[in-house]
Amino acid sequence: MKFHKRVKASATNKSAPAAVKPEKLFASAGLAGKKLTKAGDIPLLICVFVMACFGCLMIYSASSYTAEVLYNDSLYFVKKQLLGVGLGTAAMVGMCFLPYRKLMKFRYAAIIIAAILLCLVFVPVIGITNYGATRWIGFGGITLQPSEIAKYAFALFAAAYFAKNHEKVKTVKGILPVLGVGLGFCGLIIIEPNMSITMCVGLLMLSLIFLSGTNLKTFLIILIPFAVAIPVLIILEPYRLQRLSAFIDPWASPKDEGYQLIQSLYALGNGGMFGTGLFNSTQKYRFLPFAESDFILAIMGEELGFFGLAIFFLCCGFIVYRGFKIARRCRNRFGYLLAMGFTLVYGIQVVINALVVSGAIPPTGLPLPLISSGNTSLIITMASVGVLFNISRNN
Repeated sequence: MKFHKRVKASATNKSAPAAVKPEKLFASAGLAGKKLTKAGDIPLLICVFVMACFGCLMIYSASSYTAEVLYNDSLYFVKKQLLGVGLGTAAMVGMCFLPYRKLMKFRYAAIIIAAILLCLVFVPVIGITNYGATRWIGFGGITLQPSEIAKYAFALFAAAYFAKNHEKVKTVKGILPVLGVGLGFCGLIIIEPNMSITMCVGLLMLSLIFLSGTNLKTFLIILIPFAVAIPVLIILEPYRLQRLSAFIDPWASPKDEGYQLIQSLYALGNGGMFGTGLFNSTQKYRFLPFAESDFILAIMGEELGFFGLAIFFLCCGFIVYRGFKIARRCRNRFGYLLAMGFTLVYGIQVVINALVVSGAIPPTGLPLPLISSGNTSLIITMASVGVLFNISRNN
């Protein structure tokens, strides 16, 4: 009888433990008074800003002679890049304080705007053609490269879709919306033509599909057609076949398709272990085309040497590592995929640019993020880092 009364009393006891509030949980762990948000990944912001400033220094070194000859101003390219650093810093700081969860509401607007901009490239009055490729649009004195925006717009859309439909990712049908947007962007970019950015978007799409949690069978069903499409795209365009042959043996056409790769290899070889010294490159005297943009890494290798490039790639690796770390610590699916997507855009582009400059893959035009001359890439890359910071701040 006494036992029965004790059980009944314990069942109706008003002092029984209730659901523990987060504040009490933190207090019990010795974290009383601390906020759920934290300062954020400050080292990531510092590293990115320093890299952008370092890019201005290298652009001056790589372009001063060409800028003096063509524009009668050795600081021509540097002035434009400094403007980009200013705007990029403002965008990065702004995105640091914009809650990243609100970006999910703009997923459809982002891909629609990116698609419109990619289509405007082919409008005769607006589209700008250089060296046989139409990759830019111009409004007055403002030039924009829509493919740089499309990469991040796609990453945002894919992250939002997989976060809202994570139960559908096991089937091909469930990931068709992401495939459709990704292939649509790839199609618009490849006809510019721009094989390098197409590769970036394709690799980004496959990476996010894999990270979404799809099964191996579904992933292989998507991966195999992509593997087949790459050689087909190369065969369809004669200039790609010429670049492939130049990659295999650049000295077979040293004054045509193989010229740029040969000059890049000369620059890297001339740098040796410790480099010729800052501002002492010889290849920048109009021997190496696009020395301030797509092939600026070759000038860095010539002036800073192997050890200088090793330090640079350690900094690139640090940015990628911090991005992955932010994603891993994120407590929600959207933040995780968004952080992974933005980090992968940067990492994939750095790797492809390095492989091109070193002759490991066929030559293709692709800027080195935060370093190459070009404000569109610089501004949107710095803005994406602001988003990463915001995710780290609200984990």
